[in-house]
Amino acid sequence: MQTKIRAINPEGSEEDVKCTVGGALYFADLARIWTAKGYGWQTMAVVAVASLVVRPTNVAIATFFNNTAKNFVIERVLTNNLVSIADGNFSIWICVHPIGMTAPTNDITIRNSLSGLTAGTEGIFDNGATVVDNGWFPWGPWGTTVTATMPGTVQEANINGRIVIPPTGAISLSAVGQTAAVTHCMGLTYYSVPLTEYTLE
Repeated sequence: MQTKIRAINPEGSEEDVKCTVGGALYFADLARIWTAKGYGWQTMAVVAVASLVVRPTNVAIATFFNNTAKNFVIERVLTNNLVSIADGNFSIWICVHPIGMTAPTNDITIRNSLSGLTAGTEGIFDNGATVVDNGWFPWGPWGTTVTATMPGTVQEANINGRIVIPPTGAISLSAVGQTAAVTHCMGLTYYSVPLTEYTLE
């Protein structure tokens, strides 16, 4: 006897689940689906800021505030080590701010689309914002530079959706190194997802 598997799509309608000729089910991760829907964006600073040599507190290298009615699902955080020293080491630190945060100043307007759409402007990106210390944590592996003549090292923390910024929430970024001579341009990749598709319980 033949059977079919059915599922509910985002519009609430039933659909048949598809498979290959051999019977293997088709799977697509949410990141690919959201990219195809035009939800994927990235933004970063254009001015380098010195590394901290202590744990971050109330000043961030970059802060990204959610001024929309959507959820910002963070895919990755990155830093471009613009100025380096010989054997320079640094790490990425992240602070997630709860809902109700006061919106910072928007320093970076352009949001680059992951699917070739016209540049977006959702979210507020502030360089050097003063923020509440809601708890800073290191993310991802640490980065290093071999020589002082090797600027351009890029380090990333792959978040893969494990941080979600709801409306009026924010994420702050910083970098900690052994000297302030190591400077960074920081940014992030994220998905701006309607609440109807991705709701925090």
